[in-house]
Amino acid sequence: MRTKGTSVDWKTVGRRIRELRGFDMTQEEFAKRIGVSQSYLSTAEHGHVEIGAEILLAVSREFGKSLEWLLTGKG
Repeated sequence: MRTKGTSVDWKTVGRRIRELRGFDMTQEEFAKRIGVSQSYLSTAEHGHVEIGAEILLAVSREFGKSLEWLLTGKG
């Protein structure tokens, strides 16, 4: 059962991923590093998809950010 305030804002998560990618890395390069396609990464960065745990873990490990930060901006 979900309680109020626990839903994930996927647009904000996508913005955080875009922030991690920065201006020096293309979507294609970032996508390759986390094992997804460039088109999927674009969709995720725009918040049009719920990002699976496996992909969030790959981003977390590859770029040294916590899952909590990716999902909530805290930590």
